[in-house]
Amino acid sequence: VQLQASGGGLVQAGGSLRLSCAASGRTFSSNVMGWFRQAPGKEREFVAAITGTTGGTHYVDSVKGRFAISRDNAKNAMYLQMNSLKPEDTAVYYCAASLSRDIIGTQTGRYDYWGQGTLVTVSS
Repeated sequence: VQLQASGGGLVQAGGSLRLSCAASGRTFSSNVMGWFRQAPGKEREFVAAITGTTGGTHYVDSVKGRFAISRDNAKNAMYLQMNSLKPEDTAVYYCAASLSRDIIGTQTGRYDYWGQGTLVTVSS
């Protein structure tokens, strides 16, 4: 099982990026998937997640109204559209998948599979 995150890069404050997470080795269409991020010297933190069957979403307060999580079950993929980026959004972003179907967890321990991370740098 592999999760491959991509789409990171360098962007100016106020700009946008779209992260992608491609899953292989098993289907996650019925499972909760999420994004986490880790800034230098900080712990990995929850960003957003989406349920498997209902498509319900949950975001950390700091990204509400700016980020949008989505998924394409036919492609076994998940996305994070990030708008109005701020320097404090700078981090390595990780995609993750849970064995849970509809209960979203915000702690890293609730997720069973992890991607390798993609770096997002927002300049001021």
